[in-house]
Amino acid sequence: MSLTLPAGVALPVTASVLVLTQQPGNGDNGGQGEDFGKSSPVGFLVLILFLIAVAFLVRSMTKHLKRVPASFDDPPAEAAPEQPEAAEKAEPEAAEKPVKDSSATTKAD
Repeated sequence: MSLTLPAGVALPVTASVLVLTQQPGNGDNGGQGEDFGKSSPVGFLVLILFLIAVAFLVRSMTKHLKRVPASFDDPPAEAAPEQPEAAEKAEPEAAEKPVKDSSATTKAD
């Protein structure tokens, strides 16, 4: 099996390919003038500033990552003292006493 075009089709196909691949002859190079692809000192300065900013961001990130704990799991409560629970049950009346609002009794001068 061959992948050749018949003689009657080959000439129009090759002619159309040649026409489509030609550069325009009117002097328009598609925005690619003589300065196309050249960089300026301003672009180099912006690149250097970006690299400095990235260096500071990496430095800050490593400082913050050193502060992160190794594990976010809660530590197990091994020896929980039972005395605070007994104190809460012994004084329920003290927590229920209403507190007077001192701002209602003061007079504005």
